[in-house]
Amino acid sequence: MLPARGVSSASAGSRPPWRPSRTVTPSTWSGAATSLDPTLPDHYDGTELEYLSSRKGMPAQQVSQMFEHVAQQAKGEGLDYRFDKVVVANSFTAHRLIHLAAAHGRQDAAKERLLSDHFEHGKDIGSRDYLTSLGSDLGLPSNEVAELFTTDKYSDEVRFDFQEAQGLGISGVPFFVIDRKFGLSGAQPAETFTAALNQAWQDANPLVMVNSPAAEACGPDGCAV
Repeated sequence: MLPARGVSSASAGSRPPWRPSRTVTPSTWSGAATSLDPTLPDHYDGTELEYLSSRKGMPAQQVSQMFEHVAQQAKGEGLDYRFDKVVVANSFTAHRLIHLAAAHGRQDAAKERLLSDHFEHGKDIGSRDYLTSLGSDLGLPSNEVAELFTTDKYSDEVRFDFQEAQGLGISGVPFFVIDRKFGLSGAQPAETFTAALNQAWQDANPLVMVNSPAAEACGPDGCAV
């Protein structure tokens, strides 16, 4: 998830506890970008509050209350969100960097660093210097990181993410899609994720009866003698 205005993500961040059975079942997740404001320039000369107030038409007081609510929710997860320090930037290239990181098995690390640096540390995730430094920290080949600024590599992949998100009806973040069938919008409690994942599991793995319906069985009133 990278809600930095220009591009945001529709992906699972933390993974809620879920144990539908004792069988260990492999699962995968992926982050997909969705455009919240494709008209945003690489850098916006203003604060996050000013951006949402002026470009989105939201009252400043409402924005401040929203920031406070999200910050409190984040604090419960051990995160120190500082919306007063957030640098508003188009994150298109940052998402291209995530695709590059994925090609080297570093997608999770890249996404988590971008989120932390954006929301907690006031880093400019649209900056070439910042993204180059991040690529180095992630151990990505320097020549491939440099290509992000001289070519359009991974641009088609990010745009495909836009189209896929639009096709799923996603217009805000965070948004979570399970098996392309169940959707969760917003920051939901773990219990909601558990219920959705259990429902998805049951739909994908229906119980099939293989014994004879005439076989003896015990019910709530006891067993047949």
